[in-house]
Amino acid sequence: MKFAGHHILGISQFDRGHVDRIFEVADRMRPYARRERKTSVLEGAILGSMFFEPSTRTRISFGSAFNLLGGHVRETTGFESTAIAKGESLYDTARVLSGYSDAIVMRHPTEGSVSEFATASRVPVINGGDGANEHPSQALLDLFTIRSELADRGRGIDGLRIAMVGDLRFGRTVHSLSRLLTRFSNVRVSLVSPSELRMPEALVEEMRERGVDVVETDQLEVGIANVDIVYSTRIQEERFASQADADLYRGRFRLNQSIYTALCEPNTVIMHPLPRDSRVGAQELDEDLNDDPNLAIFRQSDNGVLVRMALFALILDVADQVDDYSKPVNWSTERRF
Repeated sequence: MKFAGHHILGISQFDRGHVDRIFEVADRMRPYARRERKTSVLEGAILGSMFFEPSTRTRISFGSAFNLLGGHVRETTGFESTAIAKGESLYDTARVLSGYSDAIVMRHPTEGSVSEFATASRVPVINGGDGANEHPSQALLDLFTIRSELADRGRGIDGLRIAMVGDLRFGRTVHSLSRLLTRFSNVRVSLVSPSELRMPEALVEEMRERGVDVVETDQLEVGIANVDIVYSTRIQEERFASQADADLYRGRFRLNQSIYTALCEPNTVIMHPLPRDSRVGAQELDEDLNDDPNLAIFRQSDNGVLVRMALFALILDVADQVDDYSKPVNWSTERRF
């Protein structure tokens, strides 16, 4: 895969060399993401941000990433604010909006919709999540976080032991991350979920065929023992037939400080793609974990900006020009945390 001018639609596009290249560029984005320096390498470029499902982190971090490279963002949120509500096809929408943009990020509730849109787009399209299918940039930032957290412990991704916990049937973040992990060696994945919310069988077989050691269980105490990473997910209520159906599983695999201390190895890293459900009785990750230094969820969300900056720089072919357009910032960059 050549990055310049290409869409980012799914994990199947990437081999290990591609991942290494993305992470190399992401590492070089730190001074800009931390506001230590600014760059105007994408001055004049326009990102079309099209989100047809609710989003906080993905939408804003993509927009921030483009802005930090010097570009401008034009946002559309919800079907009701577009001509799709009037019956316009994805094809026509793509043809029109790609004429106004230099790159497009899209989230859509229907599987395969972003790929359909991309076939008609005249500019690179990045999949910001298509139904329960994939979320490639989230998988990349998750793996970037795993790499960073393990590096602090003198480890690499090869030999990783990870537990994925919660709604593995509808959780597109774990689908994409599972596929990405097949690019590495000696990986063991523990899949912890109710039987009704198990990882799709085809994906489990794909992992096994590619050499990943996969264990499936509905017992939290078994699944999160002897792992480096616990990756928790919320119940994807928007994918269920009714609220009552989703409520059956809320809080089933809740992780709090006492459970973590009793069941996990010391220094096991806790991750979550967010949002975590903070409603009473529904928490996947209890708030009493907030002060635990092994809770990486906010470092994980910060890493989203780095990885998304790298993706924009690569698909718009400016990755090696960013520093040429760099200047010091002229505002305070102090942060509390």
